[in-house]
Amino acid sequence: MSATAHAHVDDHAHDDHGHHHHKETFVTKYIFSQDHKMIAKQYLITGVLVMGFIGIAMSLLFRMQLAWPGESFAIFESILGKWAPGGVMDADIYLGLVTMHGTIMVFFVLTAGLSGTFSNLLIPLQIGARDMASGFLNMVSFWLFFVSAVIMVISLFVEAGPAAAGWTIYPPLSALPMAQSGSGMGMTLWLTSMAIFIASSLLGSLNYIVTVINLRTKGMSMTRLPLTIWAFFVTAIIGVVSFPVLLSAALLLIMDRGFGTSFFLSDIFIQGEVLHYQGGSPVLFEHLFWFLGHPEVYIVILPAMGLVSEIMATSSRKPIFGYRAMIASILAIAFLSTIVWGHHMFISGMNPFLGSVFTFTTLLIAIPSAVKAFNWITTLWKGNLQLNPAMLFSIGFVSTFITGGLTGIILGDSTLDINVHDTYFVIAHFHLVMGISALYGLFAGVYHWFPVMFEGKMLNKNLGYVHFWVTAICAYGVFFPMHFVGMAGVPRRYYENTAFPMFDELTDIQVLMTVFAIIAGAAQLVFVANFIYSVFYGKVGPKNPWKSNTLEWTAEQKHIHGNWDGAIPEVHRWSYDYSKVDENGEYIIPGQDFVPQNIPLQKDEEEMSH
Repeated sequence: MSATAHAHVDDHAHDDHGHHHHKETFVTKYIFSQDHKMIAKQYLITGVLVMGFIGIAMSLLFRMQLAWPGESFAIFESILGKWAPGGVMDADIYLGLVTMHGTIMVFFVLTAGLSGTFSNLLIPLQIGARDMASGFLNMVSFWLFFVSAVIMVISLFVEAGPAAAGWTIYPPLSALPMAQSGSGMGMTLWLTSMAIFIASSLLGSLNYIVTVINLRTKGMSMTRLPLTIWAFFVTAIIGVVSFPVLLSAALLLIMDRGFGTSFFLSDIFIQGEVLHYQGGSPVLFEHLFWFLGHPEVYIVILPAMGLVSEIMATSSRKPIFGYRAMIASILAIAFLSTIVWGHHMFISGMNPFLGSVFTFTTLLIAIPSAVKAFNWITTLWKGNLQLNPAMLFSIGFVSTFITGGLTGIILGDSTLDINVHDTYFVIAHFHLVMGISALYGLFAGVYHWFPVMFEGKMLNKNLGYVHFWVTAICAYGVFFPMHFVGMAGVPRRYYENTAFPMFDELTDIQVLMTVFAIIAGAAQLVFVANFIYSVFYGKVGPKNPWKSNTLEWTAEQKHIHGNWDGAIPEVHRWSYDYSKVDENGEYIIPGQDFVPQNIPLQKDEEEMSH
């Protein structure tokens, strides 16, 4: 850091940010807040609790339809109304539910729940900054996210039905309003919502990048940063690189729909009539979509990896194994994630030579992912494990990440992928690796940093154990059998498979998966109840309940604008000095197996050469 930057940091430290001068009103404190901790809570409650509830409820509805096709359910009639005449689900709404479930879970729950919540909460606290680089932009980014979430929810209530072209919204289904019932107004609202969401994501990401580069406290070099911050930082960079491409695809699609252009349309016949479109290419849309669609997987999973790395080191009472290798693997994943998008398109009619290129890059990305898995397992090895709920979810994360990741090798190979493409095998793969794993990372983060969010209150540990074990068993119960259903050839996004007699014997497995899904959905209510109760009545724990080294545990429990009451703490060491001993085999601080980052090096103590 230059001398001017240091001066800036020090000046920043003495500035009291005016929190003595003006009284905050309800509106400025809770609604249009510019405080990163409040914005993190806003993201968490909007994204995870509200949108997560909607997303999971949808999945339970269409899982029931898959398990018992054509049967009448009173719940269908009461929720879906005209879309379930006599309690039997209509095929159009099935497609709508599948599409909206995918969209809401990927963008509004996982992206907002992980990047929105934890980047906001932890970046300023862990790097030793008063707040984000721009509190105002941060507020704008949340409110754009909120508006986009509201528009997405409104699209569910459109008379002709919500968007129903799959969450990937491939043309021509999404480009021609007459293609299916959800392609009219529902689709327009979907595109509007996504355009606003992308604006929100870009503003947030730029803010995170600038904050990490410019506002680190004195002594916080890049190699002393916790892995969480590295993960958030690199995630934000991937977001800035790839989200604009989806925006361009959405804008071109809006033009195709409303202004008579044909970027993605060519030679279309409807009921024997030739439409006037020519010259466009639907494969172009696929390329543009997946150029974001694949990095999006990593935008979701990298923050979860960062949170898990931090929790594992803390709860194993050991330094994280291979700190620099972990950073290098985050950077390698970030780079490779932007050049593998074509593995979603092996059967789209693109050039077969390209298929071999994308196979090669896809198999390469397995290496940094394996490095991370190895390092997590090695961190656990011979550690003094504290099996609290956050740690259990972190271990669960590593398990699902490995099992889900292994099937990715099959799907990434063009010759093998052709056989299982667009079957349930694909669904099994990405739900395990980015759905369940990312959710585990999210839950681990909530259990671990809840005291930071809610002024020292703790979540109930026993309810946390119930939540973990039921979720862990049921998640595998839902998604592991899907591999076999997929290998048997059952196609995805089909409303029912009754027309194919060869799939009749697989209906029992669908029933099994649906039962597991309903139990897993019920287990999330335990978490929600625990969360809401603890916010108001939770036990206040010690200031540093997990005996952690990072700076957020040195900040005031009571939330103040500016995080620390006095000067910002200086950093003297990296964030993983757990169980560190001197040459006599004694702990550096007698009787304490951790050394916080703001503690200066002791006499004769060597800094770890990580």
